[in-house]
Amino acid sequence: MSQLNVLDMNNKVVGKVSLKDDIFNSEIKEHLLHKSVIAHLANLRRGTHSTKNKSQVRGGGAKPWRQKGTGRARAGSIRSPLWRGGGITFGPTPRDYDHDVPKKMRRSALISALSLKVKNGDIFVVDKINIDKPKTKDIVSILKNFKIDRSVLFLVDEKNMNLELSARNIPDARVQRVDSINVYDLLYYDKIICTKGAIDKIQTTMKQAQGKAQE
Repeated sequence: MSQLNVLDMNNKVVGKVSLKDDIFNSEIKEHLLHKSVIAHLANLRRGTHSTKNKSQVRGGGAKPWRQKGTGRARAGSIRSPLWRGGGITFGPTPRDYDHDVPKKMRRSALISALSLKVKNGDIFVVDKINIDKPKTKDIVSILKNFKIDRSVLFLVDEKNMNLELSARNIPDARVQRVDSINVYDLLYYDKIICTKGAIDKIQTTMKQAQGKAQE
């Protein structure tokens, strides 16, 4: 069982937290990470794109001119895809992009993402994040203390409205609760600032999920 330093908001060590090897030091399965990211992005698509084909475009009921004798090419409708204002050939139509990933694969991909972040040293564990009132300046100060100049994800174990309001004006910062954690966000953000309570909740939730899977 490995350990990480628990830091305060000034990046000073105030304790240690134990990490379970089967969650934070597991084999990194890249194919599951790829599958989870593809599924996540696919599920974000609404699939409402739509175009009209020849039969759906208004007008064009009458033949433009007679078949023979005009010297022009044969035409049956002014709404042919060959004509300006005509229908679209093989255009997109509404469809469902939902992509399902089995629970065991999702859990394994999440473990791989957490293990990858720990391996690369991209997770900072803090004892707590206390912000008295919504203030972007406080988040900027925290990032400066941790020497983070890239995208960052704040992982918290419970709702922290002051933190969420303070971070929303920073383009590359996001606050997310452990309940909605996903592989895409873990991989998308360069650094993760995670509360000790969030680490404990991740380990408890994973242990319960593994126990149910074995039943």
